[in-house]
Amino acid sequence: MASPTSILITGASGAIGSALARSYATHGVTLVLTGRDTQRLKEIAAECRDCGATVKTVLIDLTDAEAVREQFRALDKAHRFSLVIINQGVNASTEPTSRLEEWSAVERLIDVNLRASFALCNAVLPGMLGRGCGQLALISSLAAYVGLPRTPTYSATKAGLKAYAEALRGGLAGTGVQINLVMPGYVQSAMEHGMPGPKPFLWSPEQAAVRIKKGLARNRARICFPQPFAFGVFLLCLFPPDLAQRILGWLGYRGD
Repeated sequence: MASPTSILITGASGAIGSALARSYATHGVTLVLTGRDTQRLKEIAAECRDCGATVKTVLIDLTDAEAVREQFRALDKAHRFSLVIINQGVNASTEPTSRLEEWSAVERLIDVNLRASFALCNAVLPGMLGRGCGQLALISSLAAYVGLPRTPTYSATKAGLKAYAEALRGGLAGTGVQINLVMPGYVQSAMEHGMPGPKPFLWSPEQAAVRIKKGLARNRARICFPQPFAFGVFLLCLFPPDLAQRILGWLGYRGD
């Protein structure tokens, strides 16, 4: 498979997104980067330009699905993306007093993690299908396998991305468009630091970017890491739900 030359990365001001941008930045590559941290996005863009890439930064409210569809449809027409990495994401956890998440946080997670991701796919996939080529990766999480007690909406949105990516891959088989699901464990980031519970097998963003890039080059259906943690979580999802949640509690993932 030829190396991608026109790449869109959302969430590029975050840990994994910025590491991916740097890993793809080289002469002959055009990067279109989005992110909510404006200053950090400028810094990443400058680093990528220093590596020889052509870089365009885009600021957009990802909670506005129609604006997302319109803007990224236009960007695909202009840049004819060969690779799109849908990486944006936010998190929230339950409040100790109520054991529930704030409703405003729930809505934001659904808008950013799910609706914006679906809108992006809807915007760029028609162009890829028309060209008969392209690759689209959705960044989910190992939390998609088993819902974590303190982060129910985050777990649900990542499970939604997992199902969506796997369904798209099956539905678009034979079209020349490749769909890939990325399921990381814990990766060092501001969002990771804010997540409750233990964080085993913690990886650096650079380690994650290397694994993702290799998996995409090989067109892996699921790119899961780190392997021991991924295997353990997969086994856990095979247990009866009450037993799985009890085990999570023993491991330190408690709802209280």
